Amino acid sequence: MCRELKREPAWVAAIRLAILEGQVTTESVIEEANLIPGRERTVRSILGKMADRGVLNAVGEDRYLPGEVLLNSDRYNLDFDNASDGGAHRWNSS
Repeated sequence: MCRELKREPAWVAAIRLAILEGQVTTESVIEEANLIPGRERTVRSILGKMADRGVLNAVGEDRYLPGEVLLNSDRYNLDFDNASDGGAHRWNSS
């Protein structure tokens, strides 16, 4: 499996947490993406890259808030009341 496919769940989880929870940590991404233990270094690398690209904003050693890219996204102001609570990243139907 290519490296990017292994990293994608962490990207999706980080964006979801940033939008729905307002903050992201390494541990929260691992939990949200259902990653196996030992992926902390990979997740920290991903969060750092997301911060470099403006998707997240680093506010501590391991805490990130939504960055300018997410805040200015046409998706950021959507009604997320129907977002699922699980890691499947699907929308609940009304």
